[in-house]
Amino acid sequence: MAYDLIVLGSGPGGYPAAIRASQLGKKVAIVEKELLGGICLNWGCIPTKALLKSAQVYEYAKHAADYGIDIESPKQNFGNIVKRSRGVADKMSKGVQFLMRKNKIDVIMGTGKLIAPGKMEITAADGSKQVLEAKNIVIATGGRARQLPSLPIDGKKIIGYREAMVLPEQPKTMIVVGSGAIGVEFAYFYNSMGTRVTIVEFLPRVVPVEDEDISKELEKQFKKQGIEIYTNSEVTSVDTTGNGVKATVKTQNGEITLEADIILSAVGVVANIEGLGLEELGIKTDKGKVLVDGNQQTNIPGIYALGDCTPHQALAHKATKEGINAAEHLSGHTPEPIDYNNVPGCTYCSPEIASVGYTEKAAKEAGFELKVAKFPFMASGKASASGSTEGFVKVIFDAKYGEFLGCHMIGNSVTELIAEAVVARKLETTGHEILNAIHPHPTMSEALKEATAMAYGEATDI
Repeated sequence: MAYDLIVLGSGPGGYPAAIRASQLGKKVAIVEKELLGGICLNWGCIPTKALLKSAQVYEYAKHAADYGIDIESPKQNFGNIVKRSRGVADKMSKGVQFLMRKNKIDVIMGTGKLIAPGKMEITAADGSKQVLEAKNIVIATGGRARQLPSLPIDGKKIIGYREAMVLPEQPKTMIVVGSGAIGVEFAYFYNSMGTRVTIVEFLPRVVPVEDEDISKELEKQFKKQGIEIYTNSEVTSVDTTGNGVKATVKTQNGEITLEADIILSAVGVVANIEGLGLEELGIKTDKGKVLVDGNQQTNIPGIYALGDCTPHQALAHKATKEGINAAEHLSGHTPEPIDYNNVPGCTYCSPEIASVGYTEKAAKEAGFELKVAKFPFMASGKASASGSTEGFVKVIFDAKYGEFLGCHMIGNSVTELIAEAVVARKLETTGHEILNAIHPHPTMSEALKEATAMAYGEATDI
């Protein structure tokens, strides 16, 4: 059967690409080897947020007395928490199935391989094969957990993020290797559940892609929560022969041995581009990623790629926009290119982290003269009333023209606040315009305006 478009992969980049192309009148098929919704819906963004919500509720229950409420000895049920998380993921995956039917998209289960421009061979689970043809093909195969030679994942004592979501029993102790978003989210979750957690980070600071002030604050809050942290440290070998694991760690102060029930390897993701037929077709790749232009086109006409298997941030919302842009371009439209410096990043540990644009260091290196300020949530009436005064909002403006260069937040619910900064930067809003936009009181969102006021020497609440 011939299609206008075949999408390989049904994650947060693939399925929106399929839907948008269908909306624009194209006949579309989507190929998926596992579950509709991809890693994000089934093993990433959504189920992890369900786990983290359970942790947050448990934390609230344990500290109910702080709010004048008496709850006797709240207990968490680890098995039921995992069960709830899987239920949320299953519901979301079924939602994608509904969207495929609604938009008249053919779903073909199997593993796809490009065999020629416009031709894809699909191998089903039973080994049967079929060849589909299409004017256009979108590669949206996502990524998987990166493995280090010193940390071979065995799924039992050395695990990746997938196993971390469905452990049959809660470990008493855990070593988390890597402190990016995946690492710190699981570190917070398991620590909240009562597991003794140690983080080992190779780079000089935790959440190393964030602004330095954010890293310092998260490390301070994590240590306050009882999480042990080793930065500038590397796991050089692991012994799994005993009941648990023994990790040899090279630190600044010499070599140490850490023991735990389980090690979680959270050292990033690697693109799924093997076995797709890219080399045979001459599709260009670099450093394990498929190279694309501003419209997500590869060097081969009619073949597009997007999401985690292409350069830039490995984020679901970035993949979604790339998918929509690809669908519009192959349908004859001219989508607006993505500004990758205005893609927000969110990390859902507690306190949450959200950021967009330049870090202070990057802005200085780019040659800007800066106005920078931090408004602490300690000074926020809403944060005080909520009992969540950790963290701050940091703003970075160009001193000459007032351009909103960057915004970095750490605190309760900041992942819901960052969109204002994204839209403001998109609309080229200046610091003075933010100051003149009345923010509601009392809200956490006031902190953005208050930080801006501090940057311009006009603060009235601190």
